[in-house]
Amino acid sequence: MNGPSEELLRMEGITKVFPLEGGGTLTACDHITFSVRPGETFGIVGESGSGKSTLARILTRLETPTEGRILYRGEDITHLSGEALRQHRRAVQMVFQDPSTALDPKMRVRDILCEPLLNFGLIRSSETDAKARELLRLVDLPEDFAGRFPHHMSGGQRQRVAIARAVALAPELIVLDEATSALDVSVQARIIDLLRRLQRERHIAYLFICHDLFLANNFCDRILVMQHGKEVETIHDLREAKSAYARKLTASVFTLEEGKNKVLPPELFQ
Repeated sequence: MNGPSEELLRMEGITKVFPLEGGGTLTACDHITFSVRPGETFGIVGESGSGKSTLARILTRLETPTEGRILYRGEDITHLSGEALRQHRRAVQMVFQDPSTALDPKMRVRDILCEPLLNFGLIRSSETDAKARELLRLVDLPEDFAGRFPHHMSGGQRQRVAIARAVALAPELIVLDEATSALDVSVQARIIDLLRRLQRERHIAYLFICHDLFLANNFCDRILVMQHGKEVETIHDLREAKSAYARKLTASVFTLEEGKNKVLPPELFQ
């Protein structure tokens, strides 16, 4: 197991307070600390409103924390701006929940995939066709999809395009914010297989935000459980949860046994 010196990302004491209309405030994240190692899948689970997506937005610098700091390979990136922030975005990419809204409906897949590469000067315009085909092969899509628009594809196919776009810049970390929750179970399983393969091949770390505890438990190396913006506990296996809240969540997880859905037995939590 990697040691602390090999931390890729460290979110330290992250707090985010939002002002409310009419006065008052909402604390979405309250002094959250965790780290992600290179090549690791780190999960964040919790009920709606627990602060999971706010953390993701802070990590990707779509939001600025009220308190705390973000360390990337030991460097404080909390207040990066301008060109320094733009260059950092190459290292951290994001895949959103709904690819139908995350992909520009007026752009062909070729342009969606190659726009980041062109923006960073990594390819020439004459190379876009070949690069788009390469990226489509990477996520197991036909090369001729390069000329399609997103609405001519299924939800699972669109999410593969979103993953290909995220991988295009060779990031070290990809944030997956409920990236499989809008998909059918069978499609979801194939997307998870794809993510595992890409991780093996490219040594990518994932921050996997999910409300499906069974999926998180099977996909993640470690899992942070959140409640009402607070950190409850971080564990390797949800069945080893010690806090009452995490145990309550996990007791409702179904597992497949002999072709039947069955609640995990209570003795696992005693």
